[in-house]
Amino acid sequence: MENLQTRIDNSTTTIFKAVFPNTTNHYDTLFGGTALQLMDEVAFIAATRFSRKRVVTVSTDKIDFNLPIPAGTIVELTGKVVHVGNTSLKVHVEIYIEEMYLEGRTKAIEGTFAFVALDEDKNPTPIL
Repeated sequence: MENLQTRIDNSTTTIFKAVFPNTTNHYDTLFGGTALQLMDEVAFIAATRFSRKRVVTVSTDKIDFNLPIPAGTIVELTGKVVHVGNTSLKVHVEIYIEEMYLEGRTKAIEGTFAFVALDEDKNPTPIL
């Protein structure tokens, strides 16, 4: 069986999305709720890839909205397992903004999502 660090590295998940007007608010920036949904999705995928178990989100730690994400940009979401418990794990998610026609990227949002692994009867089960 692979070691824990290799498993974490192999489950790190990155998703790219274009920020289109249908996902923005009246300030032409990404809705906060849409950002949270995308973050939960990438965290879920990373948690599932790590554990290969049924997992559900049970909580989030502090989510920092450091910068608005303008319409017409590309966002990169990265989820990485940062803590492994008995039946739970935590995934830290970062969202970076990229201008479509310029080099570079800037971190805009970050936060941590906690998941619990469930068995067929929806009871907590060991994550590993």
